Parts: sequence; structure tokens; C-alpha cells
Amino acid sequence: MLNLVTKLHLHSGIINLQHYGESIQKMKQNRKIVIGVTGLNAIDSPGPGVAVIRTLRDCKDFDVRIIGLSYESLEPGIYMHDFVDKTYQIPFPSSGTYSLMNRITYIHEIENLELIIPNFDAELYNFIKLRDTLKSMGIATFMPDLHQFEARDKVKLFEFGKKHEFYIPKDKIIHEFRELKKIENDFDYPLVVKGKFYDAIIANSMVQAEKAFHKIQSKWGLPIIIQEFIKGTEINIAALGDGEGNTISVIPMRKLYITDKGKAWAGITLDDENLIELAQKFIKVTKWRGGCELEVMLNSDGNPYIMEVNPRFPAWIYLTAAAGQNQPASLVKMALGEKVKQFTKYEVGKIFVRYAWDLITDIGEFQKISGTGEL
Repeated sequence: MLNLVTKLHLHSGIINLQHYGESIQKMKQNRKIVIGVTGLNAIDSPGPGVAVIRTLRDCKDFDVRIIGLSYESLEPGIYMHDFVDKTYQIPFPSSGTYSLMNRITYIHEIENLELIIPNFDAELYNFIKLRDTLKSMGIATFMPDLHQFEARDKVKLFEFGKKHEFYIPKDKIIHEFRELKKIENDFDYPLVVKGKFYDAIIANSMVQAEKAFHKIQSKWGLPIIIQEFIKGTEINIAALGDGEGNTISVIPMRKLYITDKGKAWAGITLDDENLIELAQKFIKVTKWRGGCELEVMLNSDGNPYIMEVNPRFPAWIYLTAAAGQNQPASLVKMALGEKVKQFTKYEVGKIFVRYAWDLITDIGEFQKISGTGEL
């Protein structure tokens, strides 16, 4: 039998251990995690960066210092000081990995970055190539590897779909203008003309297809994808994979309002087990690591055609947090080595409506970011 003094000491020790655990948890929650985020633009085809930052600010499990990584001086996120603590310009993806690494090294020496979340398709290749170098510097990432990234590329999507038994529209990849005429008999009108990174234009005639070809080529270069047009209901699915084939989160969303560029300006979360299983299957066969977006068209037979797989969070990603599954916050935890449980519930019928307002700043701030590359 334990005497009273011993019991009191044990009880006191348990209380102290509990208090110590609570203190450590509070320390973790109060520590600022320094995160670099790209995609600060917010035009009619907005980047995901501001929405990603908003979800991170909402998470109560940690505090963040956000370092904006911008490409141009008029990206609105630069001037949103309640969201972005400091911004540095970085070189365009076409500058290559050497220029990017030099700039990241400079930023890291000042800010001590712990994590970078890239949010543009075009920049991901460079960041993936630099992943091991960044890791050696103490900068974490949570992105697909090069094999995963290339497997879902638009120019390979049809073959990927055949291999894994997904519904994918048939397509043709063309590398020069004269090939356009040759494939006219392979498709019915309308057809879709797509860039290798962004942009998709529906063409109802060869004349329109030619105009779309030149417009997209001038912006994104070659090759150009000609894709079968699928009529149906447009669905987007935001998903997060752990890199081992497990799906941490899936939120399907139906577009309620679509811009002339095909972007969702309003959407609603759906309860559809088939769409959830579609995303889970994609993550399982690819062992996807990080966030992604499946652009899906549900045809009249209810078949979900995957039109594109975007290898990063979508611009509407804040809806996942609002519906109960904060995907960017979960990515941060996994990137920093924490085990994250799979989400099982979310709010159905949650609607987002995008809007715009005039952000007022001073010419001095614009001159500073333009002149020094920092703000």
C-alpha cells in the first residue's frame, strides 16, 4: 500500500506532466512557422496563393509568418499586409533552377524559411528539381515528385487514363500549325484548344480553332492540345494525398457561376461518393504527394470525365477550410513531419462566391517592390 505522502507526490507528478504537455502544446501553437507562398495574383483567373494564406491564418493549431514570393509588382497579395508579412520577387520559371536557387538562398538567409508552398503549374518543375537542395537547407516542401508530376501532364493525360481506367476525353498533341488541318476529321465540333500550362478555348469551326491556336501559342508556346468536347456538368475536386497512396482530404465542388475563361466564380460543396472515390483512386494509383485539383465533366450518362489534373491547390481552396477540411493546414503539418488523420466529414451545401474590391496602396510601396524586389 502507498502511504499518503507517496500518493501526493505521484499525484503532483502526474499534474506536473500534464501541465508540461499542455505547455509544450501551447509552445507549438504559439511558435511562428515561416512559410513562403507563391501565386499572389488575383486577376480574373486568380492564383491560389491568397486563398492558401487565408486558410493558414485560420488554422488555430499554429501561427505563421507568411513570406510572399511574387513574379510581378502588381500582384495584389503583395499589398495585403494583413495576410502577407513580407514579399520578395523571384525570377520567372523560364529563368531556370539556378536563378531561383540563388534568390531563395538570399531570402532564406534573411527569413529562415521553414516551408515553401508553390501554387503555379509552370513553377512546379523548378521547385521539384530543387526539393533535395531545399531540404538540405532546412526548407521543407510537400509536392509531387517528377514522375507523379509528369504522369498527369495534359499531353499524357489520355494515356494515363487508359492505363488506370479513368474516363478521359480523347485528344491530339500538335507541335506545329499545319498539323491542325490534318486532325480536323478526327474530332467533331465543338472541340477544345488547350495550352500546355493554362487556357482552354472552345472552337466551333476550323477558323476559330486556328485563332485559338495562335492565341495560346503566343502565350504558352507549344505543344497545343486538341481535346474532345464533353458536354455536361462542371465539377472540381480538391484533394490532398500523403505520398503513400492515402487520401487525407477530398472536397467535390460544382461550379455555380463560370467566367468566360471557364473559371469558377461561385461553387457549392457536393455529397457524391462517386466523385470522392474518383479522387481517392487517382491518389492511390499515383501515390500523390500534396494538393491537387481534378477538373471533371459529368456527362449525361453520369460518367465523370477527367478534363485536367492540376498539380497544386485550386484558387477556391478556402472553401475546403470553410467546409471543415483545411487542406493547406494539413499539408503544412505533413511537410513538417506530423502525422495527419484522414478527414471523414465536411459540410455539404457550403457555397463560395468570389468578389473583387479595390485595394488601395501608396506609390512608394509599388516603387519599392519594383525597384528593390522586396516589400
